[in-house]
Amino acid sequence: MQRIPGFIFLALLFFSLGSCHPGKEANNGSAEADSVLTPAIMKEHFGKIGEKEVFLYTLVNKNGITVKITNYGAIVTTILVPDKNGKMGDIVLGYDSLKDYIPNSPYFGAMVGRFANRIAKGKFTLEGKEYTLAVNNGRNSLHGGLKGFDKVVWDVAEKSDTASVSLVLTYLSRDGEEGYPGNLKVQTTYTLDNHDVLTLLAEAETDKATPLNIVNHTYFNLSEADTSILGHQLTLFADRFTQVNDELIPTGKLQAVKGTAMDFTSPHTIGERIAAVTGGYDHNYVLNKSAGTLAVAALLYDPRSGRHVEVSTTQPGIQFYTGNFLDGTIHGKGNKVYQKHWGLCLETQHFPDSPNQPAFPNAILHPGEKFAEKTVYRFFTGK
Repeated sequence: MQRIPGFIFLALLFFSLGSCHPGKEANNGSAEADSVLTPAIMKEHFGKIGEKEVFLYTLVNKNGITVKITNYGAIVTTILVPDKNGKMGDIVLGYDSLKDYIPNSPYFGAMVGRFANRIAKGKFTLEGKEYTLAVNNGRNSLHGGLKGFDKVVWDVAEKSDTASVSLVLTYLSRDGEEGYPGNLKVQTTYTLDNHDVLTLLAEAETDKATPLNIVNHTYFNLSEADTSILGHQLTLFADRFTQVNDELIPTGKLQAVKGTAMDFTSPHTIGERIAAVTGGYDHNYVLNKSAGTLAVAALLYDPRSGRHVEVSTTQPGIQFYTGNFLDGTIHGKGNKVYQKHWGLCLETQHFPDSPNQPAFPNAILHPGEKFAEKTVYRFFTGK
């Protein structure tokens, strides 16, 4: 990663954020900055949902890498990293204002749950009882239902030291919410460190057995959404994927990728074979690793900008989605129009429809157990 000289970092900070001491709230764009470049958190008003205040938090490390997160939906709204020439740019899709996230967002940057991805026909049976969920994707339930974790206001705490800054977001999903059993305490921690690594730790506890699949749904475009992601190169450390039907519900079969357009075990340009995949890529890949171990799952590279993102996770799967449902009707940050394939998602997760697929890795959390899954994003530049 190219280091940014101090005077450039300070100029960026003054121009785009205002400035403040680590962990302190921004003071009306005050031109005060730390003389020593240490990680910082800044906080600004972002709007209201009913009577609840919504804030936008800016995390900055000593190299100038910047991540913005709002407590509405625990959404990552912005990630600023340098390109191969040292120019800072935003590599994720989203909106400039809260009001645009509320009615229109296709889960841009959000934490989705209680169960991310699809559950067939919005039904599952657990401990002898059938549960019915909201159906919001054809005949199926998607990303937690009508009001999942992406559409609630989370509580927030800030942490900082000389090596990193963290935002800790918590939410209580009550028994029966969107049809799911159990009072579920959820905690999501985003940590940005001085090695240009963003770590996401999702944790949860419940008082009744419940399906659980908490996933971040960030859309990446390493060319700053100036063109599609079809020229990006991708490597996935997965020899198999979960075969799906025409509703994107797993059939239960784990299919080998070798010799098919699904094979990213070596680097391939995303657009190279996408025409051979009906509707584009929107598939869960079965990672080549032991359950619960942290290992590299994906490498994303944009030759145009020279930017890389390395994704590591403890999760058993990763959903590769190529923005197939973006259709040019969304005007995002800076009024950019998001066309089809203008962003891609690498959603670290448990497999779709796991509550109805007993052969899949367990996705049921029981009382007395603790859910804890980590995903790590490392940003760097080079060939």
